This record gives sequence, structure tokens and C-alpha cells, in this order.
Amino acid sequence: MSFWALFLIALGVSADAFAVALGKGLHMRRFAVRRAVVIAVVFGLFQAVMPLLGWLLGTTFAGAIEDYDHWVAFGLLALVGGKMLWEAFSRHEDTDEDTDRLRIRELSVLAIATSIDALAVGITLAFLPVSIGWAVLLIGITTAVLSFVGVAVGRRVGARFGKPAEIAGGVVLILIGVQIVLEHTGVLG
Repeated sequence: MSFWALFLIALGVSADAFAVALGKGLHMRRFAVRRAVVIAVVFGLFQAVMPLLGWLLGTTFAGAIEDYDHWVAFGLLALVGGKMLWEAFSRHEDTDEDTDRLRIRELSVLAIATSIDALAVGITLAFLPVSIGWAVLLIGITTAVLSFVGVAVGRRVGARFGKPAEIAGGVVLILIGVQIVLEHTGVLG
């Protein structure tokens, strides 16, 4: 798998964390670098650990499904991408109150919720020729950077970019799934 395909996957799975970070920034009374760094590190860490767990799970079953692993990869990426699209179009209006308090428990729950998709992507990575260490590092760093940017942008311009980011992330994951199927079936060389 090329660096760019892996980077697009990292961007795709980071979209949820970016959208949540935008929301956290939107509800800060003032921007604080320390809070933005904590949010970025927590989201990046969870987004890095979940694909590793998914990869471990996927490699356990890789031999049993190697004849149709490209369909499994496509199905998981399409499911995750479709879920992101569904959530982007079905979200309700935001009612959170503005605060400068950062609750680690709440942040951890949000990090887990936004990284479940990365677990499914990790299962997909088990069926692809990719270095899992490199993939985990790239996903974690990409998520941390985008989360930090999300907090900063959210504080400055509001929630305008959350929905488009989630839509773009969902579409990218679906397209990568289609590419995997087309490559494994010989349509793309």
C-alpha cells in the first residue's frame, strides 16, 4: 500500500476526531494551547491503538478468509465510510454549553467513540501489504495534528467544517475500499 493511500486512510479515520475537536474548540471560552494539546494527544493515542488492536484481531483470522479478504476490506471500509456519512447528515443541533473545563473522563469516552472506526480499519490493514507500525504511527500523528487544528479552528470559526470533514472522510474510506477490490480483482493494475 502506498504512503498516499495510507495517508488518506489516516485522514479518513481522523475525520470524526477532527469534528469532535472542532466542537470542543467551539465551546471553549478562550483558546488554551495546553487543552488543545491534551485533546490532540488523547485522540491521537486512541486512534493509534485501535487500528493496532484491529490488526491483531485481523491477523488472527487472515488465513481463514484470504480468498475473499479484499471483499472484507471493502465491506469494512464501506461500512465505516457509510456510517460517517450517515452521522454527518443526521446530526442534531449542538446544545453544549461553553466552558474552559476539560474533563478527562469525557474526553476518553469521546476518544473511544471516535476511534471505533479505526479498529475496523485495523482489521482491514491485516489483509493488506502494509507495515502496521508505520500505519499506526501515521494514523496517530495525523489524528493528533488534525485534532489540535480542530480545536483551534473550532474556537475561531465555529462548527462550519465538522460536517464537511466527516463527509470527506467517509467518501475517502469508501473510495479506498473500492480501489482495494478493483486492484485484487485485476481491474486496476
